[in-house]
Amino acid sequence: MFVSGANNLYNNKKLVDDLNVFPVPDGDTGTNMSLTITAMAKDLLEKETVSVTKTADLMSFSTLRGARGNSGVILSQFFRGISRSLKGKKNCTSLEFATALKEGAAAAYKAVMKPTEGTILTVAREAATGAELAAAVEDDIVSVLTAAVERGNKALAYTPEQLPALKQAGVVDAGGQGWMFVLEGALEYLKTGDIIKNENSVQSDKADSVTTQKAQEKISVEDIKFRYCTEFIVEKSKSGLDVSGFRNAISPKGDCMLVIDDDEIVKVHIHTNHPGFVLEEAIKLGEMINLKIDNMKHQHKSLIENSDEKTSEEKSNEVEPEVKKAEKPKKAPRPKKTVEPKEFGFVAVCAGKNIVTILKDLGVDKVIEGGQTMNPSTDDILKAINKIKANTIFVFPNNKNIIMAAQQAAELAEDKNIVVIPTKNVPQCISAMMAFNDKKDAQANETAMSKAIESVKAGQITYAVRDTEIDGMEIKKDDILGIVGSDISVVGAERDDVLDALLDNLVDEDSEFITIYYGKDIKKSEAEAAAARLEEKYSDDEIEVTVRRGGQPVYYYIVSVE
Repeated sequence: MFVSGANNLYNNKKLVDDLNVFPVPDGDTGTNMSLTITAMAKDLLEKETVSVTKTADLMSFSTLRGARGNSGVILSQFFRGISRSLKGKKNCTSLEFATALKEGAAAAYKAVMKPTEGTILTVAREAATGAELAAAVEDDIVSVLTAAVERGNKALAYTPEQLPALKQAGVVDAGGQGWMFVLEGALEYLKTGDIIKNENSVQSDKADSVTTQKAQEKISVEDIKFRYCTEFIVEKSKSGLDVSGFRNAISPKGDCMLVIDDDEIVKVHIHTNHPGFVLEEAIKLGEMINLKIDNMKHQHKSLIENSDEKTSEEKSNEVEPEVKKAEKPKKAPRPKKTVEPKEFGFVAVCAGKNIVTILKDLGVDKVIEGGQTMNPSTDDILKAINKIKANTIFVFPNNKNIIMAAQQAAELAEDKNIVVIPTKNVPQCISAMMAFNDKKDAQANETAMSKAIESVKAGQITYAVRDTEIDGMEIKKDDILGIVGSDISVVGAERDDVLDALLDNLVDEDSEFITIYYGKDIKKSEAEAAAARLEEKYSDDEIEVTVRRGGQPVYYYIVSVE
């Protein structure tokens, strides 16, 4: 059923991509959701499951690690809630399935720090409500899922009335549409007994060969900073004790919250300014163990195993070639070497081979190539983390749509000290790396790097992929767009004109440096001419202009002002 739903979403991912509010070729809700759920479908077909609970657990595991972008992370939480609801069941009734859908929607709401109505959250909740209402009067799975699809589509159609940006653009919510494609594909299987075919390939063999599409920028996710990383386990005073009250109590007190309820124990992680309050609420559940409170995630240090590259110790254990001369005396075995971790490591996400070189020159250990048109999965980030032997690893998402996946990867690295610096672009990452001081501890560096990214004003120049109207600006396909943060600041016909206007919006009396990173579609001579023109323009302000080749796709220019 869910394989059919996954294939239906995959087949319609371009349609979902095109629903994004912004007309830039950077957002990819459909692609991210499709990659996330396709990874799940591949596992479902390749791995044997013998019960509802095993199947649900596999769906949760696969989507959690395959999650790409904010929409993929939210989707993974749906399946986490479904898995929890069906825990221990060999099979389930229509009502239990409807309840699982409701639990999935609730889990997704909890995963988002500031839930917004008119999004995928609303659509999933309403679809689950439709399923529950139908299941209360009729024990028929087809009728139940039909009701879910009908109510979900009504909620989807209403999303423009809840979010003005959708109404202005004349579209429904992209994430909500993606979830409805999943449910509609699932219903099609129940009605016909046939799995909707994946139009790209045979699912079980080719599910990982999805080609990403260019799309539009997603709505930004706000980051909220809290001082203390508080982490502990509660041994429940009573098995099965409900922790929802505890979760609701601490949720307003921080972010990056993870409350995993495993019947006997509760694992808690939260960034908060009030750890004392969190502990007082937790003690009501039972006895606390493994308590750690670190100022900005300065956690206990542990050795990080390299899962893909051989360590010196592993190499020393390899079988040596056979010695041909029998009389040759055997050498005493060399003592095994222990590779000690360094103090700090760095992981960053970016697109553009020249930007990769820049970041590595600044000391970044592992660069995940992706970002603008290909968001790496949670598992991609986790694998990069595991390749670094360091006591503290800083992760730079460099895209607002990757921050949630990076935070999820940090949570999965349970015994590792991972610090996500919520960078939204490459200039912020560069500024953070320049603020790093290896003589200071992890907490001091996190504070310094977080402060550094706030001082960077960055902009991007790209093109419109469709006609639309945003904030009173009429945009035509192929118009040149200047973007600051999550807002389209300038619209024009010529790249140079938009670049000049964009910098006018960024430069102020305190500005000293302008750095321009030109993309793969810009010639060196064109970029140098633009830099010379800007240097002359700002000569009275004594602003230094630097131009560097970035080689990035999608964006003609990435600029930073400091």
